[in-house]
Amino acid sequence: MVMVIVICKICKRKFRTKFWLFQQGWSQCCSRKCRNEAQKRGRFVKCSTCGKSIWRGLASLRSSKSGKFFCTKSCQTLWRNKVYTGPNHALWIGGSSFGFYRKKILESNVPVICNLCKEKDTRVLEVHHKDGNRQNNEIDNLVWICLNCHHLMHFHDAYLS
Repeated sequence: MVMVIVICKICKRKFRTKFWLFQQGWSQCCSRKCRNEAQKRGRFVKCSTCGKSIWRGLASLRSSKSGKFFCTKSCQTLWRNKVYTGPNHALWIGGSSFGFYRKKILESNVPVICNLCKEKDTRVLEVHHKDGNRQNNEIDNLVWICLNCHHLMHFHDAYLS
């Protein structure tokens, strides 16, 4: 059995290996750690929000539509909230966004309950404009309606009492 001395392609340390392994192109790294390092594909990139250095594989590098990378979902959300607010937001119409009136009715003393079926689950409650004008955000024009009643009101001619 013939042994040869080879230099590791990762850490540049000398090590001994069998000649036939080296001849086949296998023994290029001195350890599993160096071999795993040699098999990595991708590169380090900086988080677009906090600047932290993060590793991204080739698939991740190719699939980024914006060309930006984030270390966590919260960093991505912070970036998205800066970019897609105000006039850049999809729901922005004429200087106001649709979430404004929900905040306004929450701050008032209107009980958070469906005006028709008396549902109290806040996960299914929405704000409805009585006169249908989304620009009229006066408290007396806003009511809480559950998803089901809101659908019935708009598509099946059910009316507020």
